[in-house]
Amino acid sequence: MKGLGTETAFEVLARAKQLEAQGREIVHLEIGEPDFDTPQNIVEAGAKALRGGWTHYGPSAGQAPAREAIAAFFSRDRGVQVGPEHVVVTPGAKPILFFAVLAVVDPGDEVIYPDPGFPIYESVISFFGGKPVPLPLREDHAFTFDLADLEARITPRTRMIIFNSPHNPCGSMLGKDTLRGIAELAERHDLWVLADEIYSKITYEEKHESITQFPGLLDRTIVVDGYSKTYAMTGWRLGYGIMPADLVPHVARLMTNSNSCTASFTQIAGIEALNGPQDDVAAMVAEFRRRRDRIVDGLNAIDGISCVKPKGAFYVFPNIRGTGLKSAQLQTRLLEEAGVAALAGTSFGPQGEGYLRFSYANSLENIERALEKIEGLLAKV
Repeated sequence: MKGLGTETAFEVLARAKQLEAQGREIVHLEIGEPDFDTPQNIVEAGAKALRGGWTHYGPSAGQAPAREAIAAFFSRDRGVQVGPEHVVVTPGAKPILFFAVLAVVDPGDEVIYPDPGFPIYESVISFFGGKPVPLPLREDHAFTFDLADLEARITPRTRMIIFNSPHNPCGSMLGKDTLRGIAELAERHDLWVLADEIYSKITYEEKHESITQFPGLLDRTIVVDGYSKTYAMTGWRLGYGIMPADLVPHVARLMTNSNSCTASFTQIAGIEALNGPQDDVAAMVAEFRRRRDRIVDGLNAIDGISCVKPKGAFYVFPNIRGTGLKSAQLQTRLLEEAGVAALAGTSFGPQGEGYLRFSYANSLENIERALEKIEGLLAKV
């Protein structure tokens, strides 16, 4: 159990809450959660579902209407035809990641994952006895990777490739050519692909591309997606996986043994999220774009910091090497001395040394205050 990792964001949040309880003012740029409320049409659909009796157990793979809605949404959004038999609904998207590795990775199998990357990837791989193989994302490649670097890490023991686009913590995105290259490698070496697409609708200048568009990839890909980020539904705990139909019964059995099922009323609310008006999503993404532009400009104006403009999600991953401080040092000093909660880049892997992650899921006013506090602290360093 000691080998099972965690998310530093929740640890930093807990410390920030302690400081606030002591009367300190903290600007929260640490947690990966939209600061918007769930759109009212979704809330009303959830309330109506509760009143309508959607309060009982459901099938472990998900309620039939929810699976049908997800399949229809994925088909029209990604341009890849799937049916409800390809869908498993889970309480949040994270269980799909957990179940996917548990279902297809044997002890000793190697799994390639991004570094820096979502910390749960490495944690789950190790927990199930797999061997994590980090794939460095480099700033001089816009926090993506060369296909040659990926191919060099494939061995006869490689079982799965994990990638995340748009990416947490860097906000980078994989283009169609890179995805085509991953697809070709997966076909050639008979690999599973775990595509984390949870930020697929939070993009700016470029459209999200799914690896499932390439011939044969739907048969070897597990897509992780959900409602938390796009529809500000983090507390509803509603996610799903798209996967080969013959894998679905096995993942559903894992659901039976762990969670029984996902809450029925949240699934009905999720149907409204996918099929209802998308105006609130568009407004949220437009606001995130404004915040992104401001925080990137502000960070680049601070001595010792440089920041690449992210293409998606709601994070920036600035280079702080010019400050002379290690990532963990600056994270601590920002919180304890300046009242700005951020995450050290090393929270996302060794390649994150020399970087911080800021979530700009906060108001422009608070982002301005955070920039002033960061500049004020670094002036003393």
